Amino acid sequence: MAVKKILAIDVGNTHSVVGYFEGEKFIQQWRISSGLNRTEDEFGVIINYLIALYGISAKDINGVAISSVVPDLTFGMIHMAKKYFDCEPFLITSDIDLGMKIKYTDPGAVGADRLCNSVAAIEKYGKPLVIVDFGTATTFDCIDRNGDYLGGLIAPGIQTSISALHLRAAKLPLVELEFPVQLIGRTTDESIQSGILNGAICMLEGVIRRLKTELGENLKVIATGGLADKMAGKSDSINIVDRHLCLEGIVKLYYKNYGNSI
Repeated sequence: MAVKKILAIDVGNTHSVVGYFEGEKFIQQWRISSGLNRTEDEFGVIINYLIALYGISAKDINGVAISSVVPDLTFGMIHMAKKYFDCEPFLITSDIDLGMKIKYTDPGAVGADRLCNSVAAIEKYGKPLVIVDFGTATTFDCIDRNGDYLGGLIAPGIQTSISALHLRAAKLPLVELEFPVQLIGRTTDESIQSGILNGAICMLEGVIRRLKTELGENLKVIATGGLADKMAGKSDSINIVDRHLCLEGIVKLYYKNYGNSI
């Protein structure tokens, strides 16, 4: 049986990440802007152009799976998959077979990306664990020793915090997302960088310390998202950085629910 070629699309608030898989093997990914005004045709043309750079054509794709936290873009992505890849896309929701119990009060309120991260992390790294996703929001998703999804924490993302401070405080500049050389800033830029970035590290380490009292000292901490490497370089609390966790979760759920039937 030929290996299926799958596109996994993680639609986020700031960026959408498109992953190309052969079977469950990750091959390549591309990051594009999640512009709310983008049409299905724009997404279709951009994605086709990007995969063509690697010698892949639309007719080679056997399936498309989508995780979206942007309702305004979900409909367009679904129609893009139908129009440009001639397939009915698989949409990640809390109603599909996840292989884990969701103990959130309203399971439908859990972001699809958080579900995908959790499914992939459990299979790859065991349990208990916490996944910290450094994106538009910084999220902590907690899995207990039984493999149940408990819920977590949501905080403003690092870039979100930098942008918000600039927008709400007239004299504060928009700074580069870099750690300053020392904790005590000697300029306004350094002070903002230290406050937000070192503050994020302190939050991370404080939350992990408290989670370990609830979930056990053997709790594994998996970091993902665009800023995972930067944050992991400044904190010993993170055990593993996995850049493709969400995409891998999308594909694992695709096969778990569809198998090789489509």
